[in-house]
Amino acid sequence: MSKPDNTEKRLLTTATYGGRLKFDTDEFVTSAQIATPVQRTRSGWSYAALIVAAVVCLPLLSVVWLAFFPEENIWPHLFRTVLSSYVINTLLLMIGVAIGTLAIGTTCAWLVTHHNFPGRALFNWALLLPFAVPAYVIAYVYTDLLEFAGPVQSLLRATFDWKLANEYYFPSIRTLPGAIIMMVLVLYPYVYLLARAAFLEQSASIAEAARSLGVSRSARVLHVAIPMARPAIVVGLSLVMMETLNDYGTVDYFAVRTLSAGLYDVWLGMNNLGGGAQIATLLLIFVMVLIGLEKSSRRNQQNFQPMSSRFRPNARTELSKPLSIAAMLFCALPVLLGFVVPAWVLGGYTITYFEQSWNRDFHQAALHSIGLSSIAAIAAVCVGVLLSYSKRLHPTRNMKISVGLASMGYAVPGAVLAIGVIIPFAAFDNALDAFAERLFGISTGLLLSGTVFALVFAYTVRFLAMAYGSINASMKKISPHMDDAARSLGHSPGTILHKVHLPLIRGGILTAALVVFVDCMKELPATLVLRPFNFDTLATQIYQYASDELIGQSAIYALLIVVVGLVPVILLSVRIDRSRELGAPSTVDD
Repeated sequence: MSKPDNTEKRLLTTATYGGRLKFDTDEFVTSAQIATPVQRTRSGWSYAALIVAAVVCLPLLSVVWLAFFPEENIWPHLFRTVLSSYVINTLLLMIGVAIGTLAIGTTCAWLVTHHNFPGRALFNWALLLPFAVPAYVIAYVYTDLLEFAGPVQSLLRATFDWKLANEYYFPSIRTLPGAIIMMVLVLYPYVYLLARAAFLEQSASIAEAARSLGVSRSARVLHVAIPMARPAIVVGLSLVMMETLNDYGTVDYFAVRTLSAGLYDVWLGMNNLGGGAQIATLLLIFVMVLIGLEKSSRRNQQNFQPMSSRFRPNARTELSKPLSIAAMLFCALPVLLGFVVPAWVLGGYTITYFEQSWNRDFHQAALHSIGLSSIAAIAAVCVGVLLSYSKRLHPTRNMKISVGLASMGYAVPGAVLAIGVIIPFAAFDNALDAFAERLFGISTGLLLSGTVFALVFAYTVRFLAMAYGSINASMKKISPHMDDAARSLGHSPGTILHKVHLPLIRGGILTAALVVFVDCMKELPATLVLRPFNFDTLATQIYQYASDELIGQSAIYALLIVVVGLVPVILLSVRIDRSRELGAPSTVDD
């Protein structure tokens, strides 16, 4: 047998050992050295990823540009009149929602993770159920329940023989505190989910070490467990506050003048797009601060990751009977108020108004929502795969920055995104129409703005981060040595993606598509502005009915959104339970 030459030795070493071996001689090279030309040389993948990142960032750049160069600068007028109230209301809303979600989410996560009490197994996943209810839906439901003509006040008047509203005091739900309560009830699962995952990651050996040093149980919770989980909790709070900034349906219905509501007032009420862009830029500053806090927490989180060889899951402790009852009531209250009551009311109204609501408008709205959400989910998944795989092939600093910028869409409020999409699309339509009119004497009309394409584009930009996060987490689990082996056999990057990566990350792709689909079904602010004329979705129909005080007729629309939203809730619960059963730390990024 002839002795293999150096090239054959290199390929054999790479395919067999995945580049793990290192030799002092120059007869062998590692897989990283073989892959260097592929990784460092620009390819179609890197250019495609950079182009996609630039397109995704276009709405944000458009907003900032128009804010600094508006046709009519009304910023001094806004600064003197309403801007301060917008900012104060927004800050108060964010602080109130953050405090409420922190208290409920962290406490419930600690109880179900570390203690046994009646109903613990049920609350373990039931506490995620409010995830399925949009904030504006729960706001409409409780307003209908608690208003003067609602069942609660009607029952009080019948019980105590009251006739007029001035004969008794009942707090109004349509206030800033009411908006805070509504958002807390549906947003606390963000904190609960991440805090629960962080508590599951903490090894029992850490608590035992603290106990051996004489640290009391309460001190172990406050000075050991909570600080270790703090990075994950801060990430959850950042997501909560981003959702609070994005909300429009609740604050508009409750007449709370936040920056999001003010943006619509200035843009649509005062017909001043430049002023709306200026408020949108102020919202972006809020978002940048939250992103900075979230990124800082993720960096700190690396310092708290337990070594897998030392990890031991914590054993749950039994609570005394009084404490068990208290824990059960504390966990039951947010589930009852955040999901059971709204679902019960919506179900009752759906039955009562079924004949009126089950009509052509409902069928069209459902088809529009499902169709738009499906297309946007497919687009977000495709772009997410492109960005993740391009970053894997070319992990350069510029690529990482580009992918990071492209993933910022989820942090951008829907109202800001709507302005960012309208500006470049309208400019393109106007320029093309003027060009066609000048050369051919015809008008092209609106080709992008005010079309379904604009809406799908906005959905894709807004929820691309969710798709990319799920796909990238799955792709990180694939050993790079598999790429090296496939490349040494002569396969191109496209073939490797098709035959190696896509089958292995199928679960992450399905999860990404499902989550994006559900969030698109619930999206309201961007849909209200960008949808074509006479093109309604489930979310916009709910908003219109609620604006007309027809909560009963909107019930079937809201109930369908809630039912669809239950699917990712179940998926998240199963995934975390599986990580607990395996006795290994779960990953927050997942």
